[in-house]
Amino acid sequence: MKPALDDIDNKILALLMDNARMPVTTIAKRVGIARTTVIARISALEKREVIAGYGLKLNQAMYQPAVRAYVGLSIEARSVAGLIKFLQQLPEVESLCAVSGAIDYMLTLRCATTEVLDKLLDQIGAMEGVRQTSTSIILSKRIDRSAL
Repeated sequence: MKPALDDIDNKILALLMDNARMPVTTIAKRVGIARTTVIARISALEKREVIAGYGLKLNQAMYQPAVRAYVGLSIEARSVAGLIKFLQQLPEVESLCAVSGAIDYMLTLRCATTEVLDKLLDQIGAMEGVRQTSTSIILSKRIDRSAL
């Protein structure tokens, strides 16, 4: 069951997602509550595991390889375990999500060049049980609320 969050919790979480190192006093001023209340709220969110941890968000333009892509995968059910095992070994794989709809999985890749992406897509497409792939290269992020 999801823990109930009120408007104050949601405001605190939004500020922390933008900057996990934001000083408690700044959060308190922006939310309009006491600093000690912010500390107590954050502690409660951590104990309830709403906040699972804190991470590092890199400047994508300075760190990430030049090419990122979303890849939709249609997979035969009997081949899923082998495909996941294969994908876990690839450092270019950012995420793999099971999704509903016309495709079975959505894969996010990051590669140094389009040539590397092309070769990787050929490898994935040649895997046993892969019926179809559909790739979209990410041109830019317009909104990014991801923690990492």
